[in-house]
Amino acid sequence: MPDNAILAVEDVSLSFGGLAALSGVSFEVAPRTIHALIGPNGAGKTSLLNCFNHFYTPTAGRIRFEGRDITALAPHRIAALGIARTFQNIELFRGMTVLDNIKLGRHLHMGVGPLAALAYWGRARREEIRHRRFIEERVIDLLELEDIRDQVVGALPYGLQKRVELGRALAMEPKLLLLDEPVSGMNVEETQFLVRYVLDIREVWDVTILLIEHDMRVVMDISDRVTVMDFGRIIADGPPAAVQHDPGVVTAYLGEPGRREATA
Repeated sequence: MPDNAILAVEDVSLSFGGLAALSGVSFEVAPRTIHALIGPNGAGKTSLLNCFNHFYTPTAGRIRFEGRDITALAPHRIAALGIARTFQNIELFRGMTVLDNIKLGRHLHMGVGPLAALAYWGRARREEIRHRRFIEERVIDLLELEDIRDQVVGALPYGLQKRVELGRALAMEPKLLLLDEPVSGMNVEETQFLVRYVLDIREVWDVTILLIEHDMRVVMDISDRVTVMDFGRIIADGPPAAVQHDPGVVTAYLGEPGRREATA
């Protein structure tokens, strides 16, 4: 893996029974970039993200993060290395407050044992203060959630819930942030807000971002590099302007008569 790659996907394949979801997928993500992973529905994008977290185990190939092979690591160990994620469908505790949901992202950084935590003095108290300060001064402030921090998540509009989920991922202090369709279902104003936060995360926190997104305006506006998938394979990889005009990409999105019907 070259020195400038934080994530390397090397000939990764994934099958479910006789169905090949991924076939020989290879690409690299450079540090401190926004890298988009795009493709038509069913192209294998989310399946690939699930391999990064080891929700799925590739049938072939390997995945390396900062030079380390993480293909077979347990999900919690991968998270501890610095990989956080949001999901297509919001995965929040709807009966809990914004603050409590975000605090759940700090569990990997808690360094006290259960006895110290129960007693809540000394080191446990200092840990609690440190983590609370991080959440309040960095996460909540960056995402402008101060006014709703004590509100129950289930009562919030969809766009704010997506922002809270992003905050929970940030509470893990990731080096690599995986965003699965972050602006899906949002209106124009909500999309503009979230795009600004994504740019701030990269600039202020120096975090590398890999995002799956169907909104091509967002992809072309903020991405440094774009990887395009179709039918579980990479069909293009490069700067946004070059990918946008790639004939294979145009065909994948616009389709050929009978192409998808014949392969469905």
